[in-house]
Amino acid sequence: MSLIVQKYGGSSVADLDKIRFVAEKVKKYWQAGHKLVVVVSAMGKTTDTLLSMAHSICSSPPERELDMLLATGEQVSVALLCMALFDKGVSAISLTGGQAGIITTGMHTKAKIVHIEVSRILRYLEEGKVVVVAGFQGKTANEDITTLGRGGSDTTACALAAALRADFCEIYTDVNGVYTADPRVVPGARKIPYISYDEMSEMANLGAKVLQLRAVDFSQRYGVRVHVRSTFCEEEGTWVEEVSAMEDVKVKAVTHTREVMKVVLLGVPNQPGVAASIFKVLSDFSVFIDMIIQSEGRGTEKDVAFVVTKEDEGKARRAVARLGEIISFREVKFDDSMGKISIVGAGIASDPRIAYRMFSTLARIGANIDMISTSNLRISCLIPRDRVEEAVRALHEEFIGEGEVILNGGS
Repeated sequence: MSLIVQKYGGSSVADLDKIRFVAEKVKKYWQAGHKLVVVVSAMGKTTDTLLSMAHSICSSPPERELDMLLATGEQVSVALLCMALFDKGVSAISLTGGQAGIITTGMHTKAKIVHIEVSRILRYLEEGKVVVVAGFQGKTANEDITTLGRGGSDTTACALAAALRADFCEIYTDVNGVYTADPRVVPGARKIPYISYDEMSEMANLGAKVLQLRAVDFSQRYGVRVHVRSTFCEEEGTWVEEVSAMEDVKVKAVTHTREVMKVVLLGVPNQPGVAASIFKVLSDFSVFIDMIIQSEGRGTEKDVAFVVTKEDEGKARRAVARLGEIISFREVKFDDSMGKISIVGAGIASDPRIAYRMFSTLARIGANIDMISTSNLRISCLIPRDRVEEAVRALHEEFIGEGEVILNGGS
């Protein structure tokens, strides 16, 4: 029998009937003799509701107190799921992230896991219990509650699977796997049965919300096989694992996000060390940077543009204000009218025709490209937000179309 870590997202436990449904699924695994650790997110939109409450009572809530508040959402879920399991005759126990031994850094709202002490979980598993762990949270060495950022329950599950050396980790959600594009935007998008860690990491980084980036990184680092699948059907989903590359595999998927903001610093001093100063301050404020462009110098000045997530907008504005105390610049512009669209696949950089086809497709639909960034696995373009969905459909038709996706690997 296997040791399995399962994670159920907020949509999977959105109400009491769904919690009972999840409890029945867990019961079947338990009755089959598997050892189970179940990670649960907050119910439905609970986290959004708690955030709204926080910002209604305080314009800029202290991040330590935000973590104290937000962690309660998952604690409600684990307690209710354990009660549902008890009602079905299943021996189970609920644990907060801290009780489960998840030790994190002290960076509130975006803490990183530094260690997991699994002895308590292993003891309960040996007693035949299902261990239900609150996702998205941990504690510092000083016993402060921390949260891991949006999608943090994925990271909790994959990190626990790594620490426990689980046979695999199942991520249950409301979609049946990873698709070649968002099915809500591209009705013809198709499920990808197998995808490499590297490709999944790029997709997560570029806006695919099915699996958190840090969860993929944990899984790759420790060799955890991840199965992304639907809570509400028994069909196989997508396996994320190490897969062998094939020379003819190119574009695997099209991803997009509208949750970005472009920041432009105009009239920055054209001298050595200025870029380092800019991004040092952004780093100090824990602002995640995606694309970066620096213009050619114009005498004593140049311009610097970069892209941040909408989630980091407040921190980016504070960081820029701090920058104004360190270096001189003529003006700053914040532009939230953009979206980011990307193509992802192994070997993209090795074929220059792919970039040409992407740019030609965007030109054909009249979507002007504002910024471009590339890696070996993806090409990303910043375009007007109101053209994003049309661009997704056009690029999906260009690179993936209605034919079969070329797949590699297998389990």
